[in-house]
Amino acid sequence: MPLNFTTLAEFSALLQDLPGPDAAAIDAARARDGQLTKPPGALGRLEDLALWYCGWRGDARARVEHPQVIVFAGNHGVTAQGISAFPAEVTAQMVANFQNGGAAVNQIAGAVGARMDVHALALDTPTKDMTGGPAMSEDDLIDALKTGWDAVDAGTDLLVVGEMGIGNTTSAAAIALALFGGGASGWTGRGTGLAPEAMDHKARVVARAVAANPGAENNGLEALRCLGGRELAAMAGAMLRARILSVPLILDGFICTAAAACLEVASPGALDHAVAGHVSAEPGHVRLLAHLQKEPILSLGMRLGEGSGGALAIGVLRGALACHSGMASFAEAGVSTG
Repeated sequence: MPLNFTTLAEFSALLQDLPGPDAAAIDAARARDGQLTKPPGALGRLEDLALWYCGWRGDARARVEHPQVIVFAGNHGVTAQGISAFPAEVTAQMVANFQNGGAAVNQIAGAVGARMDVHALALDTPTKDMTGGPAMSEDDLIDALKTGWDAVDAGTDLLVVGEMGIGNTTSAAAIALALFGGGASGWTGRGTGLAPEAMDHKARVVARAVAANPGAENNGLEALRCLGGRELAAMAGAMLRARILSVPLILDGFICTAAAACLEVASPGALDHAVAGHVSAEPGHVRLLAHLQKEPILSLGMRLGEGSGGALAIGVLRGALACHSGMASFAEAGVSTG
């Protein structure tokens, strides 16, 4: 099968034939962990993260050396429904801020030694208002998926994807509702700072969007097309490309996790190469992570998006691998084990 796609059917076929981790590397990494100069389990979840990473990289003493953070930006037609505290123009303004190195994620990526890339997707052409039907055509979806796919550097060894798009918490909430059910209000949060009195309206918009797109219910790729945005689709394309390359993935916040959920529903196990970087303050995020069975690495009350929480978790994973691959064994250190 060619490792690329030009149609949604080909993308779906790639999702059904995914590589897994290297079992021999995991066994060797686990054996090494048992010989390191520490009590068994003393580093807690850092040990589990190290084994997970080594398995996907096929190296029992792997290290994180070339992490990549990619921020995708898109605009949403549903903003016409008055569901955001900021106008759609802010998306392009923030893209310029990313490109000039002025955003929070720029600072965090620099602090953890990660390459950062920014991709704006047709900002002058918002998706259609999803309360009236599908947000994107299949061609629109494929173009966005391919932007994400092509954005992943083949030399990266750890990926974080983030987003910017006024209105995209509404999109994420609609995806979550379509895929996992429950009331719209349970998936709907304040986003960029929506006033509490506007929350009921936003939840009604989410419910209307799902009702207008019945084919999206329990269908990951249709949910992405009908209720997503170009930036969510690009994140999904990058996630699949990372899986094909056996590159471990750190998920960011609510919107990133909604995009990831589309892949998992389309192909259970599609996120085995992913960990949750953090749990955000968006109320739907903790629920999404529970559905995906992903325990967050960090919980800091963040709700910025941009890949910021995922990028911050790179430092934790780097620390886990530095300990696992750099610590001395008892024999090497001359430490008696009893």
